[in-house]
Amino acid sequence: MKIISSAGIEDVAKVYIGEVDGGNLLEFVESVQPPIPRQKKWVLLVSTLFGCPVGCMMCDAGGYYKGKPSKEQILEQIDFMVRRRFPEGRIPCEQFKIQFARMGEPALNDSVLDVLEELPGLYHAPGLIPSISTIAPAGRQAFFDRLLEIQRTHYMGGHFQFQFSIHTTDAALRDQMMPVKKWGFAEMAAFGKRFYVVGERKITLNFALAEGMPVDPATMLAHFSPEIYLIKITPLNPTYKARESGLSSYVRSSETEVDYPVIRALRQAGYQVILSIGHLEENLIGSNCGQYIKRHITAAEPVDGGYTYCLEDYQGE
Repeated sequence: MKIISSAGIEDVAKVYIGEVDGGNLLEFVESVQPPIPRQKKWVLLVSTLFGCPVGCMMCDAGGYYKGKPSKEQILEQIDFMVRRRFPEGRIPCEQFKIQFARMGEPALNDSVLDVLEELPGLYHAPGLIPSISTIAPAGRQAFFDRLLEIQRTHYMGGHFQFQFSIHTTDAALRDQMMPVKKWGFAEMAAFGKRFYVVGERKITLNFALAEGMPVDPATMLAHFSPEIYLIKITPLNPTYKARESGLSSYVRSSETEVDYPVIRALRQAGYQVILSIGHLEENLIGSNCGQYIKRHITAAEPVDGGYTYCLEDYQGE
């Protein structure tokens, strides 16, 4: 893999674009969460597809799709970022989180499972916590069954984070936001009951919350027990696609938890609720999902089934 561009701030986030054989691009990120130092928590975000076929209303990665990276190509992203900071592969971070959530829906690529099986043996990383965030696409039951087996074999003791992307409890609006066949809440809840083990991390229900997208506690309680699930609410990232779709974030960086009635209502329903607001510099860096690579291919002309790239307007290393 050849690194063709990078951008960012060392103490916040760094975005990389790597070109693999065949000319396909992979975008990956390393980040910290100031004021938490890297020794406490270091987060890597890797791409699991070349683009994404889903086309979510808020994600720039859905603008094109060129197939599935191999196990080796996913591992290359991780290894580049690890060796850049820890050449010997000894990672002294209390939490070393790898999110398979950059470009692409991870459940559409079985190579993600192969990576998860190999990761524990690749580095000395006692704090390793892989994270899978999924919209639960239909027809991928075998992926989720094997994921459960891998979690049981390699990642017990709080060393795995599983997350469903929900975004709204209105089924029709959810289908508009994520326009593919996917599990409904009943199917998600059935898998969650199988996946969760008492004493392990709760399953996260993520809402990148846009204005006008309802979150109804009664609907949540009908399917998702507060004993098994926690809720994470994040801003809707200011991506190109979100702006084109007319979406704006319900969460404002200048406000606190007490300013959000939806958070109060969910907590009154018994849920643990996390309001997660990233560093504002990440928007300027372009480390939001699929955003940086989008800047590079915007206005690119197709050439022989691929793309030409216009990089001169961007600063790299």
